[in-house]
Amino acid sequence: MEGESEVNETQLRMSDLDNILLQTLMDFVYQLLCSGDLTMAKALRVKIIEKCNAKHFHNTSSMLLSSLNIYTRQASLLDFKSEQIAEQMTLLDAELFMKIEIPEVLIWAQEQNEERSPNLTRFTEHFNKMSYWARSRILEQNEAKDRERYVVKFIKIMKHLRKINNFNSYLALLSALDSAPIRRLEWQKQITEGLKEYCALIDSSSSFRAYRQALAETQPPCIPYIGLVLQDLTFVHIGNNDLLHDGSINFSKRWQQFNIVENMKRFKKGTYSFKKHERIIAFFSNFDEFLCEEAMWQISESIKPRGGKKPQA
Repeated sequence: MEGESEVNETQLRMSDLDNILLQTLMDFVYQLLCSGDLTMAKALRVKIIEKCNAKHFHNTSSMLLSSLNIYTRQASLLDFKSEQIAEQMTLLDAELFMKIEIPEVLIWAQEQNEERSPNLTRFTEHFNKMSYWARSRILEQNEAKDRERYVVKFIKIMKHLRKINNFNSYLALLSALDSAPIRRLEWQKQITEGLKEYCALIDSSSSFRAYRQALAETQPPCIPYIGLVLQDLTFVHIGNNDLLHDGSINFSKRWQQFNIVENMKRFKKGTYSFKKHERIIAFFSNFDEFLCEEAMWQISESIKPRGGKKPQA
């Protein structure tokens, strides 16, 4: 029958859309974004999603669908509860945090050697990717009201991250919302006021006093902001010699280092008991899908050109 032949023809075309080709197409979309061709990138991305949706409809193998993560491309951040998102972010953070060995942070403070601090490097890369991922989800929204909905969503997620003592993801999202391409846009007053409150916790003035106080009052499980741990260790290393003038060991330096890493070890003793939510984890896609810095600025400036105030679309 005519209808049946059309379906079979579609299935034949869909069978060619395997993992490698799909990744190649998505890489090309990313290159288009970085080169500034936003219109072509968006058109191609829409076509890829259409093809994936068609494959989802005709393919009855749930195992294959899971491996391709097709359904996650249809999902939106707004589809999930903020509390659940915070919990799943925390599980991913905790898994990486628990693998960090104390010698790695000490080596990093002295050498900044990625090869000798592999677990620490993966943890910091995860932080950066999460931040860029959050920025991208906001900027890829075409309408101002949708961008604001996403900002509000991330603020709600941060609220839950604070409750469960995940300062690492908290700061990753905060750095996204406070990044220049997003901060320069025009937001409603309640959003800007709300962000000021959240920024207060990680205020760098007075040597992060508010954050240090909150951390001191926190019981495990907890995931601290690793950047401050590395900063403290670096300051101790640079500001103190290993040996005293008489050639004896500088135990004051060692004691300062011990206090910093001992606090980190204290938080590694606690574990989170959240249940893994596979659909949300798949939706994150390891936070690999984000725009490059240049593309973010181009989108930001298309919304609000430099030197002028253009109403957001």
